[in-house]
Amino acid sequence: MSSGRRRKLHFSKIYSFACGKASLKDDHSQLGGPGFSRVVFCNEPKCFEAEIRSYIDNYVSTTKYTLATFLPKSLFEQFRRVANFYFLVTGILAFTPLAPYTAVSAIVPLILVISATMIKEGIEDRRRKKQDLEVNNRKVKVHHGDGVFGYTEWKNLMVGDIVKVEKDGFFPADIVLLSSSYEDAICYVETMNLDGETNLKLKQALEETSHMNEDFMFNSFKAILKCEDPNANLYSFVGSLELEEQQYPLSPQQLLLRGSKLRNTDYIYGVVVFTGRDTKVIQNSTDPPSKRSKVERKMDKIIYFLFCLLFLLALVGSVVFGVVTEDDLENGRMKRWYLRPDDARVFYDPKRAQMAAIFHFLTALMLYNYFIPISLYVSIEIVKVLQSMFINQDINMYYEEANKPARARTSNLNEELGQVDTILTDKTGTLTCNSMEFIKCSVAGRAYGQANEGKHHEDVKNQPSHIKGFNFKDDRIMNGNWVNEPHANVIKTFLRVLATCHTAIPEINEDNGEVSYEAESPDEAAFVIAARELGFEFYKRTQTSISLHEFDPSLGKKVDRAYKLLHVLEFNSSRKRMSVIVRNEEAKTLLFCKGADSVMFERLGKNGRVFEEETKEHVSEYADAGLRTLILAYRELDDEEYREFDSKFTMAKNSVSADREMLINQVTDKIERNLILLGATAVEDKLQNGVPECIDRLAQAGIKIWVLTGDKMETAINIGFSCRLLRQDTKQIVITLETSEIQALEKTADKASIIKASRQSVLDQITRGRAQIASPSGISEAFALIIDGKSLSYALEDTMKALFLEVAIHCASVICCRSSPKQKALVTRLVKCGTQKTTLAIGDGANDVGMLQEADIGVGISGVEGMQAVMSSDVAIAQFKYLEHLLLVHGHWCYRRISSMPAYNDWFLSLYNVFFSSLPVVALGVFDQDVSARLCLQFPLLYQQGVQNVLFSWARILSWMFNGLCSAVIIFSLCTRALEYQAFNSDGRTAGRDILGATMYSCVVWVVNLQMALAVSYFTLIQHLFIWGSVSIWYIFLLIYGSMTPTFSTNGYKIFIEVLAPGPSYWLVLLFVVISTLIPYFSYSAIQMRFLPMYHQMILWIRNEGQLENQEYRDLLRSIAPDQRAWVPPHG
Repeated sequence: MSSGRRRKLHFSKIYSFACGKASLKDDHSQLGGPGFSRVVFCNEPKCFEAEIRSYIDNYVSTTKYTLATFLPKSLFEQFRRVANFYFLVTGILAFTPLAPYTAVSAIVPLILVISATMIKEGIEDRRRKKQDLEVNNRKVKVHHGDGVFGYTEWKNLMVGDIVKVEKDGFFPADIVLLSSSYEDAICYVETMNLDGETNLKLKQALEETSHMNEDFMFNSFKAILKCEDPNANLYSFVGSLELEEQQYPLSPQQLLLRGSKLRNTDYIYGVVVFTGRDTKVIQNSTDPPSKRSKVERKMDKIIYFLFCLLFLLALVGSVVFGVVTEDDLENGRMKRWYLRPDDARVFYDPKRAQMAAIFHFLTALMLYNYFIPISLYVSIEIVKVLQSMFINQDINMYYEEANKPARARTSNLNEELGQVDTILTDKTGTLTCNSMEFIKCSVAGRAYGQANEGKHHEDVKNQPSHIKGFNFKDDRIMNGNWVNEPHANVIKTFLRVLATCHTAIPEINEDNGEVSYEAESPDEAAFVIAARELGFEFYKRTQTSISLHEFDPSLGKKVDRAYKLLHVLEFNSSRKRMSVIVRNEEAKTLLFCKGADSVMFERLGKNGRVFEEETKEHVSEYADAGLRTLILAYRELDDEEYREFDSKFTMAKNSVSADREMLINQVTDKIERNLILLGATAVEDKLQNGVPECIDRLAQAGIKIWVLTGDKMETAINIGFSCRLLRQDTKQIVITLETSEIQALEKTADKASIIKASRQSVLDQITRGRAQIASPSGISEAFALIIDGKSLSYALEDTMKALFLEVAIHCASVICCRSSPKQKALVTRLVKCGTQKTTLAIGDGANDVGMLQEADIGVGISGVEGMQAVMSSDVAIAQFKYLEHLLLVHGHWCYRRISSMPAYNDWFLSLYNVFFSSLPVVALGVFDQDVSARLCLQFPLLYQQGVQNVLFSWARILSWMFNGLCSAVIIFSLCTRALEYQAFNSDGRTAGRDILGATMYSCVVWVVNLQMALAVSYFTLIQHLFIWGSVSIWYIFLLIYGSMTPTFSTNGYKIFIEVLAPGPSYWLVLLFVVISTLIPYFSYSAIQMRFLPMYHQMILWIRNEGQLENQEYRDLLRSIAPDQRAWVPPHG
């Protein structure tokens, strides 16, 4: 088995200087002081000393509520809405004699509204609870004593537990590595869930515990671990292990973080140091926020406005009432004798007119509370829940391959999806598929590889011959044909470098003999796969050798060749290259090197530049196509040169001084010179299907896109080109601290000087960027801002963040590289608060949780790895490309629908908002479509209606109110004038308040529902049912309510069946008043549509004219701003 072979490898010898020993000096001297007080009793989690420290358990929750907090917290959520609070106050006052109606009729609608909303919140939080349980109930092996390990749920882990994690398992807590299945206690860890990187990280336990690789060895294991307190820094760890009265320093090299995954290692043993909320990944997240949409917050302002209007009416009326009441009794003479002012209660007592005015004011506040639509919030809640169901069931966002539909995990933010100004996205796993493909190469100055150009990735993938990681086609060098090329020897060396210069590990399937590879990074895997497909198959590695099946031109077949592995000089961000030193079967010592063009070309020797110009030209072409490039070169070392290097390198590697890294770099820099150029590779960090098209469409919709990634700058820039975020004519403003000046300071200066110089450097670079943008030439150019993690930490400081944001928002795109999870969240907060516009964050890993929670809307990618992002998101989708449909279609529809939802006898009034007018509003909010999904995608600029808030501006809100006022005046005036004097029926009965009130109320119900019908753009059967059903409910209510005893129904007793229905006047007045009230509304709508159409109305006009395919019309639409109201159709 492959695991058996791997167990014998001493990888610390392969990774020449990756695994260095920590020292008890420096930060370790702080142990026991403030911030470094944690003490872990290994294998004794329940001992007295451990229990008195009361470390938290390993349970992690992403819910908003608990059983204990649901009622108070949910009630607070409801009553922080000003309308609900107002109705609570008036409901309480309804139990006093001041109330103009019964208390029950005031309280019941409020209870219905609050209960419905709380039930919806509870159901949504229960879904989050189920997902939490799924994670917390995962199982891991824990030492139960006597050397016996058994499965325990994650939530039950305690600090000090010894755990055994097996291959491909996730780490349940932050763990200090004690040993592994390898003899020298190394293990591979995938941290994609934390930092977005797919390359494997190498971890190594202390030598003193590395021998403990069997269960029984932990029977009597005892140790005390002292370390730093819980913190959010993923890349630092300071601690020490006290074992048998000896202290051993611990570093990040021994720390395995919760959420990361064990790869290519059969098992590891470790001790739990941080659990639950103390783990670093959870420390990087924030509590689930309570998010409210901008439309909902604006509705609060509308309610405030209506309340001020109500207050003003009540105040003016009460002042007049007080003045008139005071005049009722003058020198014992009663003006309004029928009110008996000489014997009145305080409410009408002329002697206490001021008190009467105050009580009248309170009564008026309650009577006029129907200005405030109590059902508006609950109608919106119902609409949002139904909209969420439509999002969940949209087949256009269903990912069949993984059987994953879209999921709106909260319905509070549906309309916010139609107002997004800025998208902040992760890269790895969100824009890309976490896989590399070998596409092209340049060898000896000749370009090879057509890939499968012109075909989409899914087409390529579906080809039977497609090999994962290899999308290359060129008959000139495939199938051994490279032997016929002009520089066959160069090609042979090139392929040999691909097959040997790496740290991948082969795994042979014993059933079919196929070789697969576990590599540190996807591009390394792509290189060894490409070498294998082109005739140089890497199939075996030992601690001192690499074995290949090489194609031998002289024999015409593959032969076995072994290369003695002398040294591996690994890649890092400052070196930007990797080398191996090997000895072949002819006893030649060779250095094979691959690296970035920025460092490789300068290292070529005089005799190694034969193909330099052609290679540079090809590399430029590959970069323009968004491909990731590496330069391959080699050199032969003579024995004396190698012996000198080996001696100095070994000395530098074993150094324990602070400048160890510098010594190693000096030695390796000297040997990696005078190289001979072989060529270049071009691999594609494969984007998810549809990503470039989606980003292009979102950009057309006017949405800005920022990429926040943990990847290095070169990778992020390449992806920027691939997904059309960056273009060749885009001017790049690069802010980085990877400069020679700062690097020189880091070697010589103290910490304070480095920080001061770094801060000034970042400020200078941002200032220069602003000057570039503001220059006359910069006004007409597109800029992209690219900043690394170190620089970002300074740019986000209070003194600099406003300047940074000013530069960023004037750039067409922004890429933040090497960003920590905390930085992602801080950038998101900066954009949200600094621009005051809607932000959307999208990511797939635990490292994205902070920014998902910080953004107005968090979208989680339910990708291959982990569910942490999805559990913390507001909406979950399976692929980035679905964001286009989510925003441009559902976002636009939801925003328009919510924006279109507008605002006697005490039970008549109480039920008006709840039943007689709310159902058509719900139908409009759920089903109406101004334009179809196809037209939303065809004209993405339509989306700007939401970003610019065209449909919910104060002008439109006030126009709705004015329409309501006009309708009210018309209904009241016409009804009172029509019924004032003449007999109402054949019996000669005149209309009293009961008849007048019921008639006016009937007119209101008809007018509101018919105006709603005129506002609908897309009729469905349900909308017809709701509109005409609401009118029917009014008459059914009159029949039922009128049939009740007069004690309950009061003046509504048999009002319809005995008075209204038989009277012709009722039906004539109803018809006349309703038509008269609708004429102004209809006229305004027709004039506005014809002469001042909105953007969506222009699209509808073109569709109705059959001109959608007419390019002249389409160009005209794309040239019009979404808030522009006047236009002239082509040809008149």
